[in-house]
Amino acid sequence: MSNRLALEDSPYLQQHKNNPIDWFPWCDEAFQIAKDENKPIFISIGYSSCHWCHVMEKEVFEDEKVAKFVNQHFICIKVDREERPDIDKHYQEVYQLLNRRAGGWPTSIFATPQNKAFFAGTYIPLHSKEGDTNMIGFSEITKIIADKIAEKNEQIFKNADEIEGFLRPTNHPKEATKLIEDVYKNFLVQSERNYETSYGGFSHTPKFPHSATLTTLLNIALLYDNKDAKKMLTFTLDNMSKGGMYDLVEGGFCRYSTDEKWLVPHFEKMTYDNALLCELYTKAYLTCKEDNYLHVAKQTADFMLKSMQEDNLFYSASDADSEEGEGHYFTYTKEEVTSALKEHGYESNEIALIIKLLHVSDQGNFEGRNIIRYEERVQTDWFANVMNILSSIRATRKYPFIDKKVQTSWNAMMIKALFTLSYVDVRYNDIAKEHLDTLLKTMFLDGQLYHSTLIHKVPKVKAFLEDYAFMGVALIAAYEATSDELYLINAQKFANKALEEFYDKGRWFFSTGEFTTQAEISDNTYPSTVSVMIDLLLSLGSLGEEKYRTFAFKTLEYNSYDLGRKPIYTPYMLSQMLRYLKGDRIIKANSKNLQINSRDIASISYPFILKQTNTEDDFLVCGQNSCFANTKDITQIDQLVKNSIL
Repeated sequence: MSNRLALEDSPYLQQHKNNPIDWFPWCDEAFQIAKDENKPIFISIGYSSCHWCHVMEKEVFEDEKVAKFVNQHFICIKVDREERPDIDKHYQEVYQLLNRRAGGWPTSIFATPQNKAFFAGTYIPLHSKEGDTNMIGFSEITKIIADKIAEKNEQIFKNADEIEGFLRPTNHPKEATKLIEDVYKNFLVQSERNYETSYGGFSHTPKFPHSATLTTLLNIALLYDNKDAKKMLTFTLDNMSKGGMYDLVEGGFCRYSTDEKWLVPHFEKMTYDNALLCELYTKAYLTCKEDNYLHVAKQTADFMLKSMQEDNLFYSASDADSEEGEGHYFTYTKEEVTSALKEHGYESNEIALIIKLLHVSDQGNFEGRNIIRYEERVQTDWFANVMNILSSIRATRKYPFIDKKVQTSWNAMMIKALFTLSYVDVRYNDIAKEHLDTLLKTMFLDGQLYHSTLIHKVPKVKAFLEDYAFMGVALIAAYEATSDELYLINAQKFANKALEEFYDKGRWFFSTGEFTTQAEISDNTYPSTVSVMIDLLLSLGSLGEEKYRTFAFKTLEYNSYDLGRKPIYTPYMLSQMLRYLKGDRIIKANSKNLQINSRDIASISYPFILKQTNTEDDFLVCGQNSCFANTKDITQIDQLVKNSIL
């Protein structure tokens, strides 16, 4: 028999509708019952492609004995963090406050009947492990909490009140400091300190792609001809694309690697990772002219278009777990690879070479199976055909679960990546426009932007700051790629709405509704919303009204203390600070000239270039308030831009 989650749209909540636990969705009814019946509240936050969320469900939430107890003594609430990031942000702050470290998912919160949190964990096993005092079991902790709430234990309620007091967003920066270019040197020192020299990246295990850090290294390499920045960037991009975290067979990146070689991932694929890495590899190709970077960018985009979208809207994520176990869909036995190659006419000596170069063996490199990996710099003649053969093997398997939730911010990221890719391959331009127009039609209704919905359903959750920010920069990208001023007008509308709803004297809030949560400035799973808003405001300041630059400056100034001292945590904001100090360069020409020469303009060796349409046949090279030079020769623009930079 299903519980209350059966009525919810969220695919993650739907996954839990048949748990024996009597889950509530986040709703007033749940909190009122908790008060009326004096029951503690258990809040579980996760998302559909979260591996450890699935583990906790199987071990704990499907246990009949546990369910019987918590149904009697608790009010249990399930939250999809992707659907309600404001709730998630609030409880991540609770976790950090209580545990003095960042949390993760699943997030497990226990609160008083008045919904004041006093305990925060992540994955909690069914039972305590003997000898491990740091990991209490779910069955044990729920009994302790139920007893203490029933006894009206004073300490629990006192702790909950104190925690709530600490969470009020009243903090201000220590002091404003001068914005100076030399902060990039501090960033390089901190990057080199974290840099893993054997395979690239900025940790040993686990390894995340850190796209914002890599993008900032690219910008620094271009601005200052810094060879160390370029080496860290290219060595990391090269190693990430060898196979494992990057799927050589069907394209697309997994969330992170569990080992230092980028070989063994958790196999979930998120829209935001693939969007950001598609854009990064495209920009790296335009700078380095490395063909493999373009191949990775295109294959990533094509994977998203083939497997992760419907009716011009991108899904949120695909799962790591198959019915046969984690990663089964993506991996192979040596026998099935060998047999498939024989069936397609490959000789024994060719097969031996191919399986050696693809690191396929009897013992495998992942739980007795093989993740396909190719470490040669140049793809051989057989490579593309063999990848197609391996893809046909997968076609006989059931694809992992896909969360078909549509999120405005993540769709906007992918659309922006497609516009960037269109400078190299024009066929992506129309695809990007179609997706952007559909996203606006679906998520911007009666003057209100929304955060998420399911395909073909009406959205219910109103937009957060990240939706305005990422939608805004996608609209700027659309304007530059198409010269359609309606996109620029809409970008201004969204910026104005964000300033009105989320901005306060240099500080930004992520949400201002049920939970007022401050927007983070550090880059985590993707660039910080505050930094993306600065990006949007600077673009509008260059393409439209100067006032937007003032808001960008005030935001940078408000965060300058942390930015100056720990830029490794705020790389995207560092890029925007350098952009503010160095200034945009705007290439102006008529629409036809801009479109025909878009690839050359995108290849200019200065990272802060915008395009703006006018009626002139010549190309004008301009700054904020004046133009420096004009030419009819597109090949001269790069040098003219260099000459204009102080």
